[in-house]
Amino acid sequence: MKPITLTRFNALAGYCRQPMTLHIAEEVGWFEHANERVLGTVILDDTDGDYSGVTLAKDQMGRFRSVHLTDFYPSAHWAKALLRREMERLSMASDEEYYQGDEEGEPLNLFTPIVDTYRLNPGFIALADTPEYFAGREIITPMMHWYEDLDGNFVEQFQSTGFNARIWELYLFATFVEMGYRIENIHATPDFTCDGVLGKFSVEAVTVNPTLDRTGEIVPPPPIKTDEERWSFLREYMPIKFGSSLTSKLAKRYWEKPNVAGKPLIFAIEDFSSLGSMVHTRSALPVYLFGYDHDWERDENGGLRITPRKIQTHKWGGKVIPSGFFDLPDSENVSAVLFSNSGTISKFNRMGVLAGFGSTDVILIRQGTAVNHDPNATEPQKFKHLVNSPEYQESWGEGLDIFHNPNANHPIEPEMLPGAAHHWLLPDGQIESTIPEWHPLGSITLIAKRPDDK
Repeated sequence: MKPITLTRFNALAGYCRQPMTLHIAEEVGWFEHANERVLGTVILDDTDGDYSGVTLAKDQMGRFRSVHLTDFYPSAHWAKALLRREMERLSMASDEEYYQGDEEGEPLNLFTPIVDTYRLNPGFIALADTPEYFAGREIITPMMHWYEDLDGNFVEQFQSTGFNARIWELYLFATFVEMGYRIENIHATPDFTCDGVLGKFSVEAVTVNPTLDRTGEIVPPPPIKTDEERWSFLREYMPIKFGSSLTSKLAKRYWEKPNVAGKPLIFAIEDFSSLGSMVHTRSALPVYLFGYDHDWERDENGGLRITPRKIQTHKWGGKVIPSGFFDLPDSENVSAVLFSNSGTISKFNRMGVLAGFGSTDVILIRQGTAVNHDPNATEPQKFKHLVNSPEYQESWGEGLDIFHNPNANHPIEPEMLPGAAHHWLLPDGQIESTIPEWHPLGSITLIAKRPDDK
């Protein structure tokens, strides 16, 4: 029996936890035996202070699930000793002894191509065939044993035209599980029903996609060479792109479905409108959602003075849309809009490296910007981190932004989405935010090969 990190354990078996588990017991150690044929964790019962060992093995769907719980003892040492004995015994058992009897269907096989070669998405090819991305592939594989394909086309879309949308859904799945939710896969729409200790909410995944011309060819985004062009891109062009995706989802009226009615509904959006666009377009979303821009200047003491400015419309070319998604008819049925620019293969690659997957010859360097908590700052702080460093840490949900609808019929409490930044529009047009100490705004991940010492 060998110890493993919590990150590794979560990547392999974290999806089997029930929401109440971590509220009644604390995991204090994680282990594997026989090349991860079986896993184990020592838990501390928060009620009486006793320890026990939980052994996990793969069921018929390839999912690690609990197969044995030792007796409880007042000593962590004894619980660990009994866990070791049980893991050694179970490692020699047949696969059938691990089966639970409730397995149905087959696990999704994402990486065996089922579409013609010419239709394969470059992102899929990178994950499936490129050694530099094997860490991402290897952390997705155990996740897919738990992911249910209710639409019946997940694999086909993941490998072809829907790769970005599907990788975004996988990111959301991992993030909500990390937050302690059980994902109910009973209904095909909306994409997720999250069930946790504090309640339930529904989530519909939304992506901003490239503009296509009448022949189906991608229209490149407008060039940005000047500050004026950048301003127009972020205050006119991108709000229209965000608005197109969000209003199309609003028209589907998810709140009328029995599985959604009476509960908070979240639209979770990421920008895939052009290559790497998600790193730069975050600031355009709250302008569109709340219908306010914010000008700033320095006061006589050098302090930052922010002045809200109401926006009526966004215009680009011949297209004009109203600003303020949360002011649109029926939008009161949307509790909040969730945004992240991390639902990409780079995120999965970094999390895979943290979990010990992939080649040790691959080096990942993450650089970008993060929130500067200086109240007078007008620029974010820059960072550059070596992902392979033992000190590097990252969670699925870091950098997540929740924009709360001030008119929501069913507001969602910020405690239900821990670790995220939360933003509210105040009556005077100012934005009130609660932001974690570490909150990346955008980053890119550079990939290098470890130097050959020979």
